[in-house]
Amino acid sequence: MTLASRALAQLATWPDLRQAVPSCGLGRALSSDRGEIAHFHSERDVDLHLTDRAVRRFAKDLNGSGAIRVVPGSQWVTIRLDAASDVDLLMTLVSVALKAQSAWPDPDGRPEVGCNDQRGAGFVRAEHGAV
Repeated sequence: MTLASRALAQLATWPDLRQAVPSCGLGRALSSDRGEIAHFHSERDVDLHLTDRAVRRFAKDLNGSGAIRVVPGSQWVTIRLDAASDVDLLMTLVSVALKAQSAWPDPDGRPEVGCNDQRGAGFVRAEHGAV
């Protein structure tokens, strides 16, 4: 069992989350009553919807983590799950995402946003032996 599948199984037990089909069509997702929270795109990469406000508020910490990729202009961050500590980080950030979504005044009035996978902004992977 991969770290991502363990994290997905654990998060699926949270009362505010349910498994869903991701709007981008790739992988598996978790949603709350207010919208999509996470897209599990691969065995290692998870896009997490934090909202603009949360990304700005925690920008310094997010940018300082080697496990997190922040894409300018995106309400989503991408988390690379390479170690158990990355799963712990994901769990913490899902709590932040749930709190951030609950601050939205009107769940139907917010603009639709695409995850980072739709932006082609996942972690850069080495190809053809490149480092």
